[in-house]
Amino acid sequence: MVSWQHQGSLQDLNTCLARTLFLLALLGRVSSLKECLILQSAEGSTVSCHGPTEFPSSLPADTVHLSVEFSNLTQLPAAALQECPGLRELHLSSNRLQALSPELLAPVPRLRVLDLTRNALRSLPPGLFSTSANLSTLVLRENQLREVSAQWLQGLDALGHLDLAENQLSSLPSGLLASLGALHTLDLGYNLLESLPEGLLWGPRRLQRLHLEGNRLQRLEDSLLAPQPFLRVLFLNDNQLVGVATGSFQGLQHLDMLDLSNNSLSSTPPGLWAFLGRPTRDMQDGFDISHNPWICDKNLADLCRWLVANRNKMFSQNDTRCAGPEAMKGQRLLDMAELGSL
Repeated sequence: MVSWQHQGSLQDLNTCLARTLFLLALLGRVSSLKECLILQSAEGSTVSCHGPTEFPSSLPADTVHLSVEFSNLTQLPAAALQECPGLRELHLSSNRLQALSPELLAPVPRLRVLDLTRNALRSLPPGLFSTSANLSTLVLRENQLREVSAQWLQGLDALGHLDLAENQLSSLPSGLLASLGALHTLDLGYNLLESLPEGLLWGPRRLQRLHLEGNRLQRLEDSLLAPQPFLRVLFLNDNQLVGVATGSFQGLQHLDMLDLSNNSLSSTPPGLWAFLGRPTRDMQDGFDISHNPWICDKNLADLCRWLVANRNKMFSQNDTRCAGPEAMKGQRLLDMAELGSL
């Protein structure tokens, strides 16, 4: 009897201990996800964490969408994503990440979206995307990148959207996009670029949006845009452009939006505008050439004829004015064009 009671008490103790360990495990799981919201659906779990002090562990195995944002994370464990092999979106914006492990994305080959906006990254390790053939969107905006390498982008066969805006890039390699055949949107805005290498846009088969605004570009050369005849949107505003080569827009029969505002253009070469807008077709979204120091003389006659034909698509008409000669200073360029004064 005593033996049975002793045996029973041991069983009770073991049961109690097992339950305690189970509860502690649960508490540990809750603790690691205490700053996270978990939403479950038929497709899988969405986990959103705002302000965590460390990267969450014990993630649901069916996690498809993970956001860990607005915290002070400076690094991620190399095995951070091993628990969620079906992950499709990873949002890590507004942290302080300084570097990433080359193995970080290896466990998540289905990843489609990676957002690293507003971190402190200065480079990416080669091989980071070696298993990321499904990645379609990569956002590296507002980091501290001083250079970018084509090696970083190897393996991104499905990448359609690449955002490198608001970094510290002063130059780019000519083969940067060579392996990005599916790329349709490229954002290089608000960097420190003074020129662009010939052949920069070789690689993408059908680039449609190109953001180059907010740099220090001084000239647009004939050859830059030639590889991309399907380009629809082109932002060149807020640069230091003093010249645009005659054939810069040749072949851009699908261009629907052009922004050349806030540059240093005083004239454009004859024939530049023949490839855009009417009489061939309307630019669906319009164009902006405001806040340039236009010299309203005979050298601007070609542009003026084009403005008359496309005036209904012209933005900022009141801010597009003559900077000279003195007799025309301050006059609206469109008024001069419609009067045939040039």
